[in-house]
Amino acid sequence: MPRVLSDTDVADFRERLCEAAERLFAERGPDAVTMRQLAAELGVSPMTPYRYFEDKDDILAAVRANGFTRFAVALETARDSAVGARAIGTAVGEAYVAFAVENPHAYKLMFDFNQPHAEKYPELVAAGQRAQKTMTGYIKDAMAEGLMSGDAEQIGLMNWAAIHGAVILELSGMLPPGGARMIFRGFDTALIRGLRPQD
Repeated sequence: MPRVLSDTDVADFRERLCEAAERLFAERGPDAVTMRQLAAELGVSPMTPYRYFEDKDDILAAVRANGFTRFAVALETARDSAVGARAIGTAVGEAYVAFAVENPHAYKLMFDFNQPHAEKYPELVAAGQRAQKTMTGYIKDAMAEGLMSGDAEQIGLMNWAAIHGAVILELSGMLPPGGARMIFRGFDTALIRGLRPQD
């Protein structure tokens, strides 16, 4: 008879399974990973993961939600640690690049995988929305200080696309280590200059 699991037991196993899944999904692609492989990775029976997750999509949603949450926390911490919109923008961009480079498996799963029926996983949706807000929050800071003008959502997406592109190039080896950070710094300066309100 299976032993009764405490909340701590459940949380610990889910975390271990998500860590293994993050790595395997990134290395092999979600379609190539099975629940049996995930169980083998942790040295448990093939049925054990089903005690904690409904299926592989459920695990993938949990892994991605965790990644988005960690990413949002990193950017929010950077925003809160700086003073002045210019410094905040730089801190957030640097934190973005640092998170991606230090967590490449999570980053690729977060942004390079479109999960069917994501709406079935409210934690994933909420974490993704929280992460996206971090990409416009510091743009609004800059507008409030009169450093730039325009549509904050659109500018945030433009900035996000530029940083994401540089990060993916570095993660794929098309840019040398530190290349994404260098591109961000140049783009950040150009963005402020180009979107400064006209007199």
